[in-house]
Amino acid sequence: MVKKEKYGSSKPPPRKPKMQIRELTEDHVKFVLSETDTSIANALRRSMMTDIPTIAIDLVEVEMNTTVLNDEYLAHRLGLIPLISTQVDKMKSPLESEDDDFVDVEFTLDVTCTSDSTMDVTSDFLIPDPKYPDIVPVKYNPVADQIGGESQEGILIVKLRKNQQLKIKAIARKGIGKDHAKWNPTATAVYQFQPEIILHQAVLETLSLEQKEEWVNSWPTKAVKLNPVTQQVEVDNAELYQYDCECIAKAEAMGKPGLCTINQKTDTFIFTVESTGVLPPQQIVITALDRMLERLNTVQVALKLESQTHEDGGEFYDCKYLDIWLRCLNVWQLIS
Repeated sequence: MVKKEKYGSSKPPPRKPKMQIRELTEDHVKFVLSETDTSIANALRRSMMTDIPTIAIDLVEVEMNTTVLNDEYLAHRLGLIPLISTQVDKMKSPLESEDDDFVDVEFTLDVTCTSDSTMDVTSDFLIPDPKYPDIVPVKYNPVADQIGGESQEGILIVKLRKNQQLKIKAIARKGIGKDHAKWNPTATAVYQFQPEIILHQAVLETLSLEQKEEWVNSWPTKAVKLNPVTQQVEVDNAELYQYDCECIAKAEAMGKPGLCTINQKTDTFIFTVESTGVLPPQQIVITALDRMLERLNTVQVALKLESQTHEDGGEFYDCKYLDIWLRCLNVWQLIS
C-alpha cells in the first residue's frame, strides 16, 4: 500500500530546506529539495512557470496574408515561438515603461512561394531587429545563411503553395507567464514525492522463485530486482517508482497483499525543470527564488509598518519563510 508520511503536533514540518543538484545541462535541471513541505515546493514550481520575465511576440501587424490560416491563427502561432530572453532584464514592459525605455523588438517577415512545391515558412524566416540582433528565436538559423535557402530546424508557422504570400511585422515585448502562457520559460516544471519502498522479507520468503520473478516483473519501472545470488527481492532504485500501484495489485492477485509498503516522503521533492530555450534552466530557478524573496520582503516590510503603527505597540512579526528562501537562493548562487 502507498502511504504519505504525516507529522503530528509534536513534530512540525521542517523549515530548513536543502537543495541537491542531480543533473544540469543547457536545457534542463534535476534537483532534490528536502527538509521542507508541499507549500514551499509548489510555490517554487508556480513561480518558475508564472513569475519569470521573458520576451515573446505580443503584437502582429499583417500587411498581406493569402495563406490558408487567418490572421488570428498566425498571430497566435507567432506568439508561441520562444525567443532568446537573456536581455530581458534590460527591457521594460509597456505598463512600467517611460519615454526612452527599451520596450519593443520588431521582427519582419515577407515570403512568397514561387515554386510548385509546398513551402514551409518557419521561425528561421523571421528577420530580427537590427538594433537587438541577439533577440532571435531559439535555435535560430537565418534562411539566407542556409544551403538551398530552406529552413531545416525552425518552428513551423505556416505552409505556402504557389503564389501565396505572407508579409507581417511582429512586435516582441517583455512579460510573465501569469499574463499569458507564451511568456512561460518552462516546457516542464514538475516534482514528485521521493518514494520509500519497504520490502517485507518474511512475506516474500513464502513465495517460490517463479512467483518472485513474476512479482518483480510486474513493476513497470523496475524499481526492485531479484538478486540472482541470494534469490531475494531487493530495492534497486526507489526513485524509479511512479506510484502506478501495479506491484500492489499483483501482490493482491497472488494472495500476498503484504509484500511491500510504499511511503511518500512529504518533506523531499524531486524536481525536473526543462527550459523552452529562452533562458538557461539554472537562471529560471534562481530568478524564481529571487521573485519569491522580493514578495516575502514586501510582506515583511508591511508587517513591520503594521507593528510600528499598532496602537498597543505590538512587536515586529517576522516572516518565517524569508530565511527558507534565503537558504535556497544561496545554494543556487553557489552553482551558477
